[in-house]
Amino acid sequence: MRWLGPFVLAALVALATFFAALWATPHVVMAKAMQKLGAGGVNTMRHQGLPNAENRWIVRPSPDLAYSICVFDLATGPVAIDAFVPPQRYWSLSVFDANTDNIFSVNDRAVKGGRHALTLSKDGAGGSLAVPGGKGIALIRILVTDAEDLAAIDALRRRSTCAPV
Repeated sequence: MRWLGPFVLAALVALATFFAALWATPHVVMAKAMQKLGAGGVNTMRHQGLPNAENRWIVRPSPDLAYSICVFDLATGPVAIDAFVPPQRYWSLSVFDANTDNIFSVNDRAVKGGRHALTLSKDGAGGSLAVPGGKGIALIRILVTDAEDLAAIDALRRRSTCAPV
């Protein structure tokens, strides 16, 4: 019975450590990603060429997707994302909060070309998307089927913006 007390204490410490790591890991991972991706500016859209071994902003990118990324911080107010959508090709916009949760997604099945506007805010006022914690990443993906497509797709996606309201 002398071992019961230390065993229970060790189990409680292990359990507390497990839950602390479970809570902290997404925050640490996203903070590192936001620091790396936000080096070119916060609340601004950055456009990456097709990923390759030397050009990889995100983890495990698909080589046939063109990525546009906005690291946002709502500390000074709402941020508007204005995404230009190519017709008849795969396209998606995803918003991730600082906890790595995907809090919003839309793709070419819902938006058939043209534009998609989205406003991000801390509280969701006025029909905007509420972002818990006020920080995160917006990611646009566009399918590039061949090299000839890239110039037209790149010109269209570079019109997409992410800026304070």
